Amino acid sequence: MKIEAIKTNVFSKDMNLVEFILKHTKNKLKEKSVLFVTSKIVSMAEGRTCNKSKIDKQTLIKKECEHYLGEIAYGCHLTIQQGLLLPSAGIDESNSLKGEYILYPKDPFSSAETITHTIKKQLSLKNFGLVLTDSRTLPLRQGVVGVALAYSGFKAIKNLIGQQDLFGRPLKMTRINKVDALAASAVLLMGEGAEQCPLAIADEVPLEFTDKTDPSELKISIEEDLYNPLYRDRILT
Repeated sequence: MKIEAIKTNVFSKDMNLVEFILKHTKNKLKEKSVLFVTSKIVSMAEGRTCNKSKIDKQTLIKKECEHYLGEIAYGCHLTIQQGLLLPSAGIDESNSLKGEYILYPKDPFSSAETITHTIKKQLSLKNFGLVLTDSRTLPLRQGVVGVALAYSGFKAIKNLIGQQDLFGRPLKMTRINKVDALAASAVLLMGEGAEQCPLAIADEVPLEFTDKTDPSELKISIEEDLYNPLYRDRILT
């Protein structure tokens, strides 16, 4: 597998996102390529920003998130947003030219599908994948890693349940989350600061490409989540 981060001009809200992508990827996209796009420029393209003078951050977080779990360390607020356990509903204050809050896209999977369809049509591609990326922290770990906010064009989960392990025992619970593993690899190269690489391209990726993306394959309900006991009693909304 090969992943290349793409250095670009700074994206601004008046730009066309697909034109921006195609301008900077040039002839790099081909059959079975996977394109990674930081969710922040998708949000900007969709006007999902908020002037800091119009609302305080805590109010905005509660307005944006699916579930609010309360204030935690470092001035952050623990939330569930787009099926992810995240600080501050994914709202970002960095890398905004005018110092605005950058929110998540309203419907990330719909955004991913639209971008994928347009690029496939313009480049006459049959098999092509796209991942909208962000960053998250992990419990009991320092630092952030990349995560897939949404994806399109391929199956995200490889189900190994029923297959045998090394010693012939059937696997009972194992599923491989390919899309988050890919997002973590891509974001490692795209960077978190001033790298100016909001795009990355992966080739020779072991994926099953598809015309129809099923977002439900990736998500698990709060009731079934392994970590449910840690936060279930804190869900306030």
